[in-house]
Amino acid sequence: MKKSKQYIVPIILLATMLLITSCSDDFVDVESVDPNSEDFFNTEQEYQDALIAAYDPLQSTYINVMLGEIASDNTLAGGESATDVPGIQEIDDMMHTPVNAQLRDIWSWMYGGVNRTNYIMEFQNKIDFPGKNEVIAQTRFLRAYYYFELVKWFGDVPLAIDKRILFGEETSFDRAPKEDVYALIEEDLQFAADNLPDTQSEIGRVTRGAAQALLGKVYLFQDKFSEAATILEQVVAGPYDLVSDYESIFEQAGENNIESVFEIQYSDEEGAGFGCLQCSEGNVAVGFNGIRNYSGPLFESGFSFNIPTQEVFDAFEPGDIRRDVAILDINSWASQTGATFSTGFEHTGFYNRKYIARVGDLNTGDANLTNPNNYRAIRFADVLLMAAEAHNRKSPSDDNRALVYLNRVRTRAQLPDVTVTGVALTNAIYSERRVELVGEGHHFFDLVRTGRAADEINGFVVGKHELFPIPLIEIQLAGGIWQQNPGY
Repeated sequence: MKKSKQYIVPIILLATMLLITSCSDDFVDVESVDPNSEDFFNTEQEYQDALIAAYDPLQSTYINVMLGEIASDNTLAGGESATDVPGIQEIDDMMHTPVNAQLRDIWSWMYGGVNRTNYIMEFQNKIDFPGKNEVIAQTRFLRAYYYFELVKWFGDVPLAIDKRILFGEETSFDRAPKEDVYALIEEDLQFAADNLPDTQSEIGRVTRGAAQALLGKVYLFQDKFSEAATILEQVVAGPYDLVSDYESIFEQAGENNIESVFEIQYSDEEGAGFGCLQCSEGNVAVGFNGIRNYSGPLFESGFSFNIPTQEVFDAFEPGDIRRDVAILDINSWASQTGATFSTGFEHTGFYNRKYIARVGDLNTGDANLTNPNNYRAIRFADVLLMAAEAHNRKSPSDDNRALVYLNRVRTRAQLPDVTVTGVALTNAIYSERRVELVGEGHHFFDLVRTGRAADEINGFVVGKHELFPIPLIEIQLAGGIWQQNPGY
């Protein structure tokens, strides 16, 4: 889906216009050529246009994905040097503060998404048309998605419902308890599941299965295991399935396949630069993850951030076919192909192969910021492992069903079945999630929600690092009415 663009008159041109008209007062009565937001939503097309604009901030979640790996024990910050994008380095070292630029990006971009969805909801009853319920269902899914990102990262957050936060109103929105945020997310996703179709004619639009799967994940994050098991069973029932060729999932030919429950669409048709990373139609993380100064077959170069560790490379069992799909051993690759590359900061010899640039795209400038690789936000393998965990951890547990789902994932990886039960099965599911989903941005939050982060992440402080700090500038703009998260 393409972005809707807004254009601003350059200041110098505006100043010239004011000089020309300053001899008359007529200019004060000139109507704006731009649409008035309060007079919008008069046709179905205007609702659809606003909905496309609400999808747009999904592309900005590339930074959420990157940092979800870097904050965990899966990857290191990398980059050119120890001072290359300091905010990323700080998060890797668990030394981030309320003035971290990347955390402010997450906050502002996700609230941009919330505001766009609430704009539609604010005017949801203005007119009626066939299919309007589905438009509202997609809108509410998107609102839930953005709020879920916010509550994962920051905990209690300001909660606006069916109303935009307009300029000047930020001082009237206090942080809401995360339980209230989760309650809205659940309501939105249940409405979406009840009103969305199983399939969509336009690729990229959300479906019933996407809403059910995200709702299942939201339940897991609240330890509502029985509820999670119930809703995830509906996704397991179809129409999704595991693809037989694991490697194909992350190639362009494998986008939006039967394993894709929800996929964020990217394109290389419109470029962007460092002055506006969120303006890119491409997956910015792919360029950041890329091999530094690479020359060789199959891949293109990038900035060598988000570098997998030896530990996560070794976490794969012998014979696991996923390892070399997920993680590129650049030294082995270079010896096989004659490829050349440079080493960056914290070089480990590994790269996130799932999300590094491939040859064959349009190389629209900036080529490193405009890669067309879609992000597989929810895969069916993830659903199976979530369902396995929910059945194992609910009371009473159903370990037999949990084993079926876990072993479906392992069978594709050409690994033997797991037969343990109880806590041993819980740990086996955790281990499987790590290797199946490595590089996809989930691991830090899996560690936090299951209480394992302090044992796995160097520098992690219990009672502090479960959440990230509210950006200081946002607290100041709100008039200082928000309390900062503990420890910051």
